[in-house]
Amino acid sequence: MLRPIADGGPGFVEVLATALDGRRIPVQTVDPLGRPARGEILLAGGTAYVESAQACGLHLLAQEERDPTKTSSYGLGLLLAAAVESGAAQVVIGLGGSAVNDAGAGMLAALGAAPVDVAGYALPYGGAPLITAAALAGVPQLRQVALVAATDVDNPLTGLHGASNVFGPQKGATREDVLRLDAALEHFAGVLEKAFGIDDLAARPGAGAAGGLGAALIALGARVTSGIGLVGDLIGLDRELDAADLVITGEGSFDHQSLRGKVVAGIAAGARDRGLPCVVLAGRNETGHREASAAGVTETHTLVDHYGSVEKALAEPARGLRELAERLSRQWSR
Repeated sequence: MLRPIADGGPGFVEVLATALDGRRIPVQTVDPLGRPARGEILLAGGTAYVESAQACGLHLLAQEERDPTKTSSYGLGLLLAAAVESGAAQVVIGLGGSAVNDAGAGMLAALGAAPVDVAGYALPYGGAPLITAAALAGVPQLRQVALVAATDVDNPLTGLHGASNVFGPQKGATREDVLRLDAALEHFAGVLEKAFGIDDLAARPGAGAAGGLGAALIALGARVTSGIGLVGDLIGLDRELDAADLVITGEGSFDHQSLRGKVVAGIAAGARDRGLPCVVLAGRNETGHREASAAGVTETHTLVDHYGSVEKALAEPARGLRELAERLSRQWSR
């Protein structure tokens, strides 16, 4: 049986729409550089589901456009505002796959609480200008809606395992950028702590999700939960695993991040708890056998190994996956 699944990143709303009796509402938003983009919210019962990647996703930018010192989460703020206006009592925000590193500053601006400097001027968009943030000019307009941050990682906001160090380079940050961004986010965390009367924001698990969007949502009172856990519960993943004999899942790059709350981690854990073999198909594998095995992964097969080079794996991933799947079907059928 095939089952679409997501962990809070790209595809979050699409997957939930297949399982929930809800209504999809189109929303005009903007991408990380402020250009018009299409988004949507899923309204099911009293809950609205929003996907950050629709407005902040890395896939929305060309390689040469990726620069987390300048990209903004403003578009997510527009989606969140639309979800609030839909009349939902609760809004669940899927976090993952973002091109931003602004700790939700753009999102807050779209909600009426723009970061400003000591002179009261609004800051330029992006993560780097946050080093000069002094306060928020306004109160976020959320109408007392309950917020849930569904995240694919549990990283803190700052430090060696924080948003800038771990995810900044894949968003286009140089080593110098990473240091600047980490310092800016640490400073901005203090601004958020003062504005919302909370402590130790930067160190909280999930605060570093989606370029620090987790931190802003935590400051707004959001409850942080596992994206894969939430999606799994809503689509009935446990029932599917209970009926399975073999589990196959996938990942672009199977590495240490994959085992910190992403789809692979959730699927493999479910298989492990049931004594089921779990096979991972990936573009490449940078995870040790012992670490993968402890997480519940039985075997890992990669496109890089299949083709013998990264270039070929990137050039023809679909064909490679078909060939790997055919080989696995013969192997496991026996």
